[in-house]
Amino acid sequence: MPRATRDGVSIYYERDDGEGTPVVFVQGLSFGRWMWRWQREAVAGEYGVIAPDNRGTGRSEAGLPPLVSRLPRKLRAPIILKLAGYTIAGLAADLEAVLDDAGVRSAHIVGASMGGMIAQQYAVDYDRAETLSLLCTTHGGPESLPVPEETQERMFDVPSGASERETIRHRMRPAFNDRFTNRNPHLMDRIIEWRLEQDADDPAREAQAAAVLEFDLHDRLHEIRVPTLVLHGTNDRVVPVENGRQLDERLPNARLELIEGGSHCFFIEDAERVNEELLAFLEDHA
Repeated sequence: MPRATRDGVSIYYERDDGEGTPVVFVQGLSFGRWMWRWQREAVAGEYGVIAPDNRGTGRSEAGLPPLVSRLPRKLRAPIILKLAGYTIAGLAADLEAVLDDAGVRSAHIVGASMGGMIAQQYAVDYDRAETLSLLCTTHGGPESLPVPEETQERMFDVPSGASERETIRHRMRPAFNDRFTNRNPHLMDRIIEWRLEQDADDPAREAQAAAVLEFDLHDRLHEIRVPTLVLHGTNDRVVPVENGRQLDERLPNARLELIEGGSHCFFIEDAERVNEELLAFLEDHA
């Protein structure tokens, strides 16, 4: 099991061999490696794959002080941010440690939501990114459109009397289109099982969320000159689609593709379309 270490915290990653420049898949807030299974299958063989677990997720260590898990939930986020050092720049540094450990000199970086923030920060701070693919994400800062309050409340809500599975189902509804969840009950059940197995626990999830809220790269986007594919669903109830349009306007070498009616998790719901766009982009920049 390959692992990299930064600041004494062990970061787990998976590696699949392939012929082309490796594709690195960076996860969203609290999500495990399961979220990229459709895209990993699409690039398998033609490209190598590096799939890290973000700090606090899956098999990676959280690096949180023991005190944190014992705190009341309403006190965790600000203290986590100060004591544990969870920042998007720190998560990008974790990614650099992984690629250095793997001996990867250049890579195609693919990030969704928080993973897209990490990808942007990585391209600014380090020099291994050959291309970026940014899905359902934002550059942050005061000019970006925030996660709607209703969505934020639901994503961190714990319904009274709900089981762990029921809580996960409740929290992730804004990330999917209702029509998709209603038509794919068995897949949604499988996703809940994957989330139970791989996702971050609540303290690490809240630490990641605190890092997301502090992220602001809007005044450094001009430094990202690598070819960039921006993909965004027009029905994203988590990160509004205007954020994708802003990235397209402000990045020097970007191309925007909107997925009509796509949800925040459009890379699952519309996996075939996303895979087509991603593979065509990678081929253009092979």
